[in-house]
Amino acid sequence: MVRLFACGLLAVVLVLHLEAIGITPARIGLLLTLTFLGDAAISLWLATRADRAGRRRTLRLGAALMVLGGAGLALTGDFTLLVVATTIGVISPTGAEAGPFLAVEQACLADVIEARERTRIFAWYHVAGFSMSAVGALAGGWLAHALQMRGWTAPASYRALFWIFAACGGVLALLSLKLGPEVEVVDAGTVNAPRGALGLGEAHGLVLRLSALFALDSFGGGFCVQSFVAWWFHQKFGASEATLGTIFFGSNLLAGLSALAAVPLARRFGLINTMVWTHLPSSVLLMLVPLMPTAGAAIVVFWLRNSISQMDVPTRQSYVNAVVPPGARSAANGVTTTAKQLGTAVAPLIAAPLLGSVTLMSLPFWICGGAKIVYDLLLWRSFRGVKPPEEK
Repeated sequence: MVRLFACGLLAVVLVLHLEAIGITPARIGLLLTLTFLGDAAISLWLATRADRAGRRRTLRLGAALMVLGGAGLALTGDFTLLVVATTIGVISPTGAEAGPFLAVEQACLADVIEARERTRIFAWYHVAGFSMSAVGALAGGWLAHALQMRGWTAPASYRALFWIFAACGGVLALLSLKLGPEVEVVDAGTVNAPRGALGLGEAHGLVLRLSALFALDSFGGGFCVQSFVAWWFHQKFGASEATLGTIFFGSNLLAGLSALAAVPLARRFGLINTMVWTHLPSSVLLMLVPLMPTAGAAIVVFWLRNSISQMDVPTRQSYVNAVVPPGARSAANGVTTTAKQLGTAVAPLIAAPLLGSVTLMSLPFWICGGAKIVYDLLLWRSFRGVKPPEEK
């Protein structure tokens, strides 16, 4: 919850800050791409070693990187130094997860709960995080607006939020000290078993196939990350920081709550079916957002989309942790998360120039929705027969 609050706080203003200090749209796209690549590399390196090096130690290291990233954004306006700060600092332009935290925490949860409770617990985990991401977006937008009303320049108000992001990293490090040894992999045979370079062992092929599909989904999602959608509302309708904070408070809250509805659906229809058949209509709704004639109508459709868009997230997370051996869970989560980050990383190079064009700024919404629809159909075709233990 602390981490997702920080991510929501930063995502609303990140691109606005870069634009305010004179970074061109093409360079903004490059910086975000490098940010996603840095997140992917760090996540993969840490998550594939977490089960052996220690999950608690990995979480503390990730928190330290958060502190460095937030401080770096606050202290410099130089493009090269900004790239360094965002690349190593597990910065989240999407308002969602970045870094190794998700992979390691889900492995911890899967080890300490029963299989039949896994999807329900993951759903509440998702709700808790997205609810605080919503609060972070609201707080970030309104705080920046309030500071500017008091005479602060826009960049100065955004830098204050970056310091709060860094402070949240410090809080995370302290909280991780309270985790007990039960979250670690205690079976020496499991930890030391040969698992290859990625630590996946016998699950190698299955995880790589899932990862390829998740990368396609995230490639589409990279065209409409939260920072870009905020920029689009700002460019098309002149939305203020306060308005943007309100928009993403509503969207993130609805996205978080949608995860709870996935639990009874997954029990009745299965994890894969729930992932696919709730995700398809959300992609169609996203493609309708730029066709709306007014800001109010666009916000309503965007909120409708987010009310069902995240129902695939806890089911996807539960599925990955169910179909791999316990000793490979952190690695599997890390590899699939990295694949998603790599998919997302490519898109900003294309999306940023499109969003900077008056005539092409709606195109990212349609590319995003189309790619996600293709992903859904391929996922259902490839994995509908691969059942988790509780569905066999």
